[in-house]
Amino acid sequence: MPIADNIKLAVVTGGGHGIGRAICRRLSSDGCDVVVADIEEDAAVAVAGEIGGRGYGVDVGDENDFAKFILSVEENVGPIDLFVSNAGVGFGDADSMAGSKRGGIGNAEDRWAACWRVNVMAHVYAARTLIPLMVARDGGYLVNVASAAGLLSQIGDAAYSATKHAAVAFAESLAITHGEQGIHVSVVCPQAVATQMIGIADDSDSLEGGFGGNDVDGILRPEDVADRIIEGIEEKRFLILPHPQVATYVQRKANDHGRWIAGMQRFQRKLSRQGD
Repeated sequence: MPIADNIKLAVVTGGGHGIGRAICRRLSSDGCDVVVADIEEDAAVAVAGEIGGRGYGVDVGDENDFAKFILSVEENVGPIDLFVSNAGVGFGDADSMAGSKRGGIGNAEDRWAACWRVNVMAHVYAARTLIPLMVARDGGYLVNVASAAGLLSQIGDAAYSATKHAAVAFAESLAITHGEQGIHVSVVCPQAVATQMIGIADDSDSLEGGFGGNDVDGILRPEDVADRIIEGIEEKRFLILPHPQVATYVQRKANDHGRWIAGMQRFQRKLSRQGD
């Protein structure tokens, strides 16, 4: 069943670049009206102009700003059928200190606080605003984009790993709590994708350049990830794994957590030697 048969209006955060942009394009090509949100307003407007949608500059880590945006869309554009909470940030550990405030890349006064606001609380803010509206009209769909780091861990980025774990847990809670109210929930957990997040520029057509072992299982194009996300939505799948081998890794971790930790330690040593 084409996605637009049930989803007329979709909102995508982090829609100006990478996976978000690819999702916007795919949804539009499937016949959905799309609202593009991004902290970089110019990028959101550019993508919206390309697909005939609407683009807005939004800080998803600011609850007031985010809630006002969602309510404005509901009032001025229409009821939101699908909300893709895709925006995310990662900074990396600095000087191998997992708890450090300073990140290895990018600027943040406290990268732990920044990751918490964007990678976790943005999902909470969206649900806090949207679920009452969706329940009142007998249903809706929330897609939270997390990461394989939320099921496993990202070597060299404790804040990213911890907050993505929290994002997965929150999606589980949403599905458990609101499933019988007609709220469908999916959580997306990709490994490396050719985006700015791993140091690959938009439209570079490159699948090279992943850092920190990101390329271990291959780097996917954003368009391929978007296709797999739409497939998951059409099937109403809770856990969407663009890299299917992640399911095997999660099983191995569950079977012997200590052995998994030892393996990750070995992998970290290997990556450290490569960086010397």
